[in-house]
Amino acid sequence: QVRMVESGGGSVQAGGSLRLSCAVSGLSFGTNAMGWFRQAPGKEREFVATIGWSSIAIYYADSVKGRFTISRDNAKNTVFLEMNKLKPDDTAVYFCAAGFLPLTSGAGYNYWGQGTQVTVSS
Repeated sequence: QVRMVESGGGSVQAGGSLRLSCAVSGLSFGTNAMGWFRQAPGKEREFVATIGWSSIAIYYADSVKGRFTISRDNAKNTVFLEMNKLKPDDTAVYFCAAGFLPLTSGAGYNYWGQGTQVTVSS
């Protein structure tokens, strides 16, 4: 059974930082691409960042480029999202996802976590 558990969310002021983690079990983590997506209230889910199994292929949404960093530790079956210079527009539930390729579409991912709330106040 695949289990994906996000952690690290919380409330911060604009300009602050958070580091999200997603611990994965039940699948071959080292051969899966991992993505982060987010969904704000009343909005559709949107792509944030993705990383290939070897950490060579990395892509970011334009809205977070230069502020967020995705990384992974295959030995610990964990993917991270370091978020700096947070803005109120970054407020959303953040989800990690696992799939075969580092795609920017959520349709390309087979497994999803339950999400962790990030709230950025101005």
